[in-house]
Amino acid sequence: MAMQPSTKSLLIFAAIAGAAIVGNCPGAAAQSAAIQPGDELRTLNVSPVDIADGKRLAEMNCTSCHGANGISITQGIPHLAGQRPAYLYVELKAYQSGNRGDNIMSNAVKFLSDDALVKVAAYFAGLDPAPALATPAGPAKLDPVQAGKTVATAACSGCHGNAGVTQIPATPSLVGLDPKYLTDAMKAYKTGQRKNDTMKAMLASVGEPAMNNIALFYALQAPTAAKTPVAGDQVAGKDAAAGCAGCHGDLGVSGSPATPSLAGQDAQYIVAALQAYKGGSRSDETMKGMAASLDDNAMKNLAAYYAAQAPKAPNVRKPLTTEEWTQRCDRCHGVNGNSTDPRLPMLAGQRADYLLKALQGYRARTRKSSEMAAMSDGLSEDDLDNLAAHYAHQKARAVLFVPLPGK
Repeated sequence: MAMQPSTKSLLIFAAIAGAAIVGNCPGAAAQSAAIQPGDELRTLNVSPVDIADGKRLAEMNCTSCHGANGISITQGIPHLAGQRPAYLYVELKAYQSGNRGDNIMSNAVKFLSDDALVKVAAYFAGLDPAPALATPAGPAKLDPVQAGKTVATAACSGCHGNAGVTQIPATPSLVGLDPKYLTDAMKAYKTGQRKNDTMKAMLASVGEPAMNNIALFYALQAPTAAKTPVAGDQVAGKDAAAGCAGCHGDLGVSGSPATPSLAGQDAQYIVAALQAYKGGSRSDETMKGMAASLDDNAMKNLAAYYAAQAPKAPNVRKPLTTEEWTQRCDRCHGVNGNSTDPRLPMLAGQRADYLLKALQGYRARTRKSSEMAAMSDGLSEDDLDNLAAHYAHQKARAVLFVPLPGK
């Protein structure tokens, strides 16, 4: 329930006297080391005098960083106004014990009593939350698949086909390849390690993030065999392929991200690659040794065999969109980031730079939460930027926690 202005001088808040474990949100228990299983949530009545004491303590210890009325104007420093009181208390306890690893915050609160921490938490919780950013959020950064498609359609489809399935002999299909292999191949062309002037020129201005997006786009396309003519004896090629299966997999479907699948690949491209390894223009000692004993006919037979095999999609998942990520975040942090769990922070209206820093901290394990670390592991830098911007633009809503009578 949102608090009305007339009640704010009388504030009665739920605060944590010990620490809390309530509800069933999977991430709640890990938000702070101060929360321990078995602890109980106690309701404290906070009087106007307590609020006044909290304000005085906050002005002495907090507002120089977190701003007057708990609204920060400093990059990377969070708003505290309207934040959930139990969450504020537990986090202050974590800083006091050194579990949050911030010396400035630890020094600011280390001499405050439990009573003082409760009052400070109640004071900030009773303030009007920071307004959502007034500027438009702007378009979210393209998800990596769409970004990869945009570049691939403009730069790659002319030779490699619209969906990465080539129709031009001696030009490779790009479907069915692990993103790591395809990115490494593009880097090799860009640096000249692989000799191809056209590819080197095409990739000259393409950075690694864009290469990753292109590779991901092609990895998620339906695997289809190249639509090019094949010469050679498939049966003879099958016998020759016995020495290749250890790296390139049975039937040419690789199980290693660093090794390309050959199933369904253009036959003339496979022959050209083998000739390049044999001649040394592609640098790989293992492949050079494997190709050394192959003559042109053996290469054609081997290529014919692999071209006839059915390609398979690599084990790659499509990344979540920003909307899909926010749906996951809202399960614990409330609709649009307005938490109704006293232990979990409100994200709505929070500074975007602070949210970004916090997410990066969870991903780097400098902020301790196994659940948040697991959630953030799957986030790209663009995902982090999009999530931070999304919540900074949501309207924050204050919530009053009230004790319910027992059954």
